[in-house]
Amino acid sequence: MVEQISIDEAFMDVTGLRESGEMLARRLQNQINSELGLPCSFGVAGNMLVAKIANNIGKSESKGDGPPNAIKAIAPGEEAAFLAPLPIRELWGVGPKSAEKLARMGIYTIGDLARQPEAAMTRLFGKNGTEMAQHSRGIDLREVETERETKSISKEITFAHDVTDGDLLRRTLRKMSDGVGFRLRKEKLRGTTVKIKLRWEDFTTLTRQITLNHPTDSDGEIYETALILFNQNWPPGRRVRLLGVGVSGFDSQGAQMELWGQPESPVKKVDPKLQNALDKLRDKFGEDIIQRGSDLEDEEG
Repeated sequence: MVEQISIDEAFMDVTGLRESGEMLARRLQNQINSELGLPCSFGVAGNMLVAKIANNIGKSESKGDGPPNAIKAIAPGEEAAFLAPLPIRELWGVGPKSAEKLARMGIYTIGDLARQPEAAMTRLFGKNGTEMAQHSRGIDLREVETERETKSISKEITFAHDVTDGDLLRRTLRKMSDGVGFRLRKEKLRGTTVKIKLRWEDFTTLTRQITLNHPTDSDGEIYETALILFNQNWPPGRRVRLLGVGVSGFDSQGAQMELWGQPESPVKKVDPKLQNALDKLRDKFGEDIIQRGSDLEDEEG
């Protein structure tokens, strides 16, 4: 079973095969090297977490001038020992802020974290703390998923301080709509239902949605629809703690032209070539690489 997680990375569950994981990795590596002329590296372990880290470590230990072509296998029962001396940032779920907080506690390696009581980590980091504690001991119960069906794509933000500035809320809605549109196009999806999520200062939360008569992946159309919902449901001056926008109701058949055509949409559409170029920049350098002039003017005061 194969689960692809990026354009050049995948997990394979080979439990049911007679060959050992390491032997299979060597056979596949030889075949890819010889038939395609491409390097490839493998991490072999009893679960996805340790296999991923083993792959990273194997590549970092690879010697030579060329790209890594490594195989690193971790025997069953050796997961915790393998992880123990590694820097804490090698562990899934530990970002820069978590690493800083752990460092203040004297936790620098995965082994340091493994020696901490799981309950203490849960108190400090919540659900993520529970997962970090288990991962530090080499425990990962996830299974390879050969298929995933996306039900909705959304973005939301919880503000550090409640916001009453309508212009700021609308700019935030615009930026999130751009992000949702980018992810839709990346996954080759179009949706018919646009929704927003609002949470007030008293934690009361409401969601509102509009179903379009056609599927869309357009940043502008998502924003204009979300803006209608926002203007209908936000009393000016009311404090907003959380704002979100999302799209669902995906059309698996893709876009289809109308027989008789439709009236021109009031939303100005971006040229497809320009949109594709912007998406490529976001994909390579991150979503924040492209910003709207209004946002830059706001940052400059």
